[in-house]
Amino acid sequence: MKSARQTAYEILLKIEKESAFSNLAVDNALASSSLGQKDRALVSALIYGTTERKLTLDYQLERYLSKPLGKLKRNVHILLRMGAYQILFLDRIPNSAAVNETVRSAHENNIGYAAGMINAVLRRIAENGLILPDGEKNGTEYLSIKYSCPPELISMWKKAYGEENTIGLLSSSLEKPPVTLRVNTLKTTAEKLISELECENTQAVCVPDNKNALVIQRLGGNIESLESYKKGLFHVQDLASQYCAEALGAKEGDRVIDMCSAPGGKCFTAAEMMNNNGDILACDIYPSRTKLIDDGADRLGITCVTTCVSDGGKYYPSVKKADRVLCDVPCSGLGVIRHKPEIKYKPLDDFKHLPEIQYGILSNAAAYVKKGGRLVYSTCTLNKKENDAVCDKFLCEHPEFECIQPLKIKTFGDRYYTLMPHINGCDGFFIAVFSKSEE
Repeated sequence: MKSARQTAYEILLKIEKESAFSNLAVDNALASSSLGQKDRALVSALIYGTTERKLTLDYQLERYLSKPLGKLKRNVHILLRMGAYQILFLDRIPNSAAVNETVRSAHENNIGYAAGMINAVLRRIAENGLILPDGEKNGTEYLSIKYSCPPELISMWKKAYGEENTIGLLSSSLEKPPVTLRVNTLKTTAEKLISELECENTQAVCVPDNKNALVIQRLGGNIESLESYKKGLFHVQDLASQYCAEALGAKEGDRVIDMCSAPGGKCFTAAEMMNNNGDILACDIYPSRTKLIDDGADRLGITCVTTCVSDGGKYYPSVKKADRVLCDVPCSGLGVIRHKPEIKYKPLDDFKHLPEIQYGILSNAAAYVKKGGRLVYSTCTLNKKENDAVCDKFLCEHPEFECIQPLKIKTFGDRYYTLMPHINGCDGFFIAVFSKSEE
């Protein structure tokens, strides 16, 4: 059986080679693994930690290498990062064990020729500890290395949200995100679900000012293995997405269109708010994605949701107008770095095409809204070009809509809702709510 370190090494190699998302790579690998719970936890810690701290780790390695990092072979580089991460950030692993196990891994993976160098570099890191640049001389470089975030992203956040919020975002990006549930009010209540979870060795508490949101404080195994999950008493949904569904304000008897629905969490919450009475058309561009929605609705006992394979950027005249339309558009994902740390390393230029796509989906969604109806635009990113700028343009070119603020939550900005982990305890998220005139 593969060890935890070998499993982590192979997954990190896959992430680097294939630009895979860390969360999906970890889930897929552990699903077929026979590792115990303790080793699984170590695998996750090594993968997420090494990925999250990549710039910090490379800064340490550069101090002790005789040649540039770019000259290292990928597999050697990954082993060095893994070893350095264990030394600097995993207190429960002795430095000697971190060094010795990394050297052993080099031999086991046919890179024994680098074992001596790996041993020497890691021992120097263990002797000297974490080293950071001088913050007074170069504040951006200091933040970049301390929080392992590219300078261009730090600069963008500073300009958009200010220094204090930028530091809050950087700090929270290295934290473990909370696991938040949405109570299925069609089957139970928050109080009953908390009691049932206790019987499954799982502790959950209510979120203040949101009676149907629970945060897991102790989890007795995999969530999907819980009987309460199998019985459809909840679905996993970050608090930001719950706020988004609540902003939609769907009521019993409403017709709702969810333009980019998969995996379906927001339409499930809307269905529960509607007491399963009404009509929700949940759309996505891929059949495999709409199947996720169908499966989730079946588990939760929701019958008012119908799925449809469609392109959010295209208008379909046969689709009836709706009281409520939601478009949670494809985005850069800069608000969910805690879940997918590799996102922060992508060049910002990789996202420059997104506002045009997002605006097209939003404008298309507007055509489905009844007079007097409501339209919600949302992203899981913190980038004003994808958020505020898209919505400002929409209001300028669609005078029949006005911006409204139905949610009573603390947020950054006055016109729209920009949610931040350090302020709202949820993913970074953007929500804009528009009302269509009656005329």
